[in-house]
Amino acid sequence: MLLDGVMLLWFVQVVIAVAFVAIDIRATPEAVVMKWGFVIITAFSGLFGALLYVLSCREPLPGTHEQYVAAKWRQVVGSTMHCVAGDGIGILVAAVVTAGIGIPMWADVLCEYGFGFLFGWTVFQALFMRSMFGTYGTSLRHTFMTELLSMNAVMGGMTAVMVPWMSHDAGAMHPSGARFWFVMSVSLCAGFLVALPMNWWLVDRGLKHGMMTVRHDAKPLPQASAAAVAGAALTETTFRTRLRHDPGSPAAVPAPSPQDAGHGHHDMRPTTSRTRLGWMTLVSFAVFGVGFLVAGLLGDLSMQR
Repeated sequence: MLLDGVMLLWFVQVVIAVAFVAIDIRATPEAVVMKWGFVIITAFSGLFGALLYVLSCREPLPGTHEQYVAAKWRQVVGSTMHCVAGDGIGILVAAVVTAGIGIPMWADVLCEYGFGFLFGWTVFQALFMRSMFGTYGTSLRHTFMTELLSMNAVMGGMTAVMVPWMSHDAGAMHPSGARFWFVMSVSLCAGFLVALPMNWWLVDRGLKHGMMTVRHDAKPLPQASAAAVAGAALTETTFRTRLRHDPGSPAAVPAPSPQDAGHGHHDMRPTTSRTRLGWMTLVSFAVFGVGFLVAGLLGDLSMQR
């Protein structure tokens, strides 16, 4: 009964949070895919997602979005949110489809991994971001590795929570019950937290970005935007100076230049080697493996769904 009361409060606050984000984000000069991402992640996490939106993306003053989202931690939040939103849809679809089939839990986890990765990669990453790369095929190639690394971290955190919980609560096994959606939501929140460090590394190395600024009108922006553009220009100058004096330094992704500010342009400059990327790929699979190990120790991976 205590869990039922907690779930009732959870779903009530989710409805309130989703309504707030869905209405408020329409006025935010953010890319459409990111707007949908925040609505989806809020449907998973409730007030936590709404708080992330306010702190990392919501424009505090008209014309300041470019400067506001330039902070690296906000880019990381956007990158992680984008990944978990896309992967989460695929994971949930797989979990609903496999429910009641009778496959063991370890196979169910792999099905969720496969569906989540494919949807997150081919739709939320490559399809919605194809304008950055010119063609859909090019976008698929450029987003494969980053999606793989992030997905491994998401699934590692999620598996470590989902499997033990379902192993000890048969009511959470089937999508016809509220417990299933509650457990999946909490598990996706765990996956988000585990994926944050990996996305920080990806953003820091210029392999991913998070927030974008998209303005559809050509009207002059308020005076506050002048400070934003000036700050972006200063950041770009500092970046170029840093590269000139230390070409080997792992510089962060530069802020948009004054010419590009307000048009959703993001100049991604990878600053990592193939060897380092290979090592991080192994780390990401290790994170997934640890999640699988925790699931096996605290839950029952052989249990039939």
